[in-house]
Amino acid sequence: MNTRLILNVVLVCVSVLALTLAACAPAAAPAPVVVAEKPMPAAPAATRGPAIVQYDASSPYAAAPAPAPTQAAPYQRPSFEPVTAGVVDDNQQWQAYLDYRDRQRNLRVNDRDIRERYIVRVVDAAQQPVHDAVVRIWAGQQFLFEGRTDSGGQMLFHPRALDPQRQWQQVDRFTVAAYKGQAMQTAVFTRQNQERWTLVLPGAPLAQWAQLDLVFLMDATGSMEDEIDKLKTTMREIAGTIDALPERPDVRYALVAYRDRGDQFVVRTNDFTSDVGAFQRTLAALRAGGGGDEPESVNEALHRSLNELSWRPNDAVRMILLVGDAAPHLDYGEPYSYDSDMIDAVRRGIKIFPIGASGLNDQGEYIFRQMAQFTSGKFVFLTYAQAGNSSSGPGTQTDHDVSNYSVDTLDRLVVRLVQEELAKLPRYQQ
Repeated sequence: MNTRLILNVVLVCVSVLALTLAACAPAAAPAPVVVAEKPMPAAPAATRGPAIVQYDASSPYAAAPAPAPTQAAPYQRPSFEPVTAGVVDDNQQWQAYLDYRDRQRNLRVNDRDIRERYIVRVVDAAQQPVHDAVVRIWAGQQFLFEGRTDSGGQMLFHPRALDPQRQWQQVDRFTVAAYKGQAMQTAVFTRQNQERWTLVLPGAPLAQWAQLDLVFLMDATGSMEDEIDKLKTTMREIAGTIDALPERPDVRYALVAYRDRGDQFVVRTNDFTSDVGAFQRTLAALRAGGGGDEPESVNEALHRSLNELSWRPNDAVRMILLVGDAAPHLDYGEPYSYDSDMIDAVRRGIKIFPIGASGLNDQGEYIFRQMAQFTSGKFVFLTYAQAGNSSSGPGTQTDHDVSNYSVDTLDRLVVRLVQEELAKLPRYQQ
C-alpha cells in the first residue's frame, strides 16, 4: 500500500470519528423565554378584555413578544432571581375600577360607597400644589370630614362612603376650608356639579426640604418566606436609590410585622429610624412562620401602624407599603377595621400601597384595592411567567382582575412609587 493511499484511509477514519462524536453530543437546551405580553384569562363575568401590559423602557421585562419554542425547556430557578410586579392606579382608571367593583359585588368585605368622588385640590397664588394642607368639610353647620392634601396638593372626598346611614342625602352643597400655617381659604361647592374642587391658598408656608416616612407593613406568616427574603436582599439598593433621587429626601423607615392570633406574635411594631443599617438589621431578624387559616390580622396591624408609629406631623410624604397574601379577618369583632382606618389614613395624610403576594384571593384583592383607591395609593401585585403560578418564575402575567397595568421588578417599582410622590412636591420646595 503506497503512502498516498495510507493518508487517504487515515483522513476518512478521522472524518467518520468526528461525525460520530458530533452526533453523540447533547444538544444545547433552549433558554427560557420571557413573553412580554399575552392575553389574560377571561374574567368570570365576561366584561374584561385582554390585558394591556406597559413597561419601563429600561426594564429587563420590556422585550418585544417572542414566539414560544416548540418544546419549552423546564424552568430551573436560579439561586437569586428578580421579583416582578404590576401596578394599577384605580383612581386614574376610574370607570374600569367601578366596573370591577360591580363584577365582585358578592364578596364578603366591609364595603363603602365610593361612586360619588370629589378631588379637592389646594394651590397657592402661583398655582403650585400646597402639600399637607388640612382640609375640612361641612354641610351647613355640621362638620363632616377632615383630611390632608398629598404632595400634589390633592385629597379625595367620598361623601357616601362617610355617610353609611344616608343622613346627608339631601345636602346639595358643601363648605370646604383649607388651612396651612396662618393661611386659610374657604369656598362653597355645589354637589354633583363638578368632580374637581380647587381652593387657592395664598401665603401657605413651604417646607425647606423633602421628608419621607416609609413603612413596610409585612405579613410574616409562613407563606411569605420568599417575599421577606427577597426584600432583605434588595433593601440596601432600594434605600440607596431613594437617597439619590433629585429631591434628596430625609427618609425614615419603619417595619411592622403581623401574623395571626395563636401564632408566636400577632403584631410587632418597630418605630421609624433614619438609620438604614439599623432598619436592615431589624428586617434581617424577621422570620416567616405561623399562619394556618387564610385570613390574617391585617386590621390590627394597620391600626397599630397608624396609631403607634411616630409619624412626622407636618410636611412629610407618608407611605405604607402593605405586603401580604391574605385578606384581614372580618370575624374578630375588633373595635377597628381596615375600612374605618383607611378613612383615618386620609385624615393623617397617609397613603396605602398594598402589594399582593402570590396566593392573594379575590377577597384580598378587593380589600387591598379599596385601601389603595380611598387613600390615593396604588395596587401592586406580583406577576409571573404563567398567571397564578408562582413557581413559573418572573414574568408579566397575573390572574388578578386587572386589564391595563405596568410591570417592572419589585425593587424598581417600590422606588418608582416613592419617586412619583416626591416629584409632585413644588419645584421651589425641592
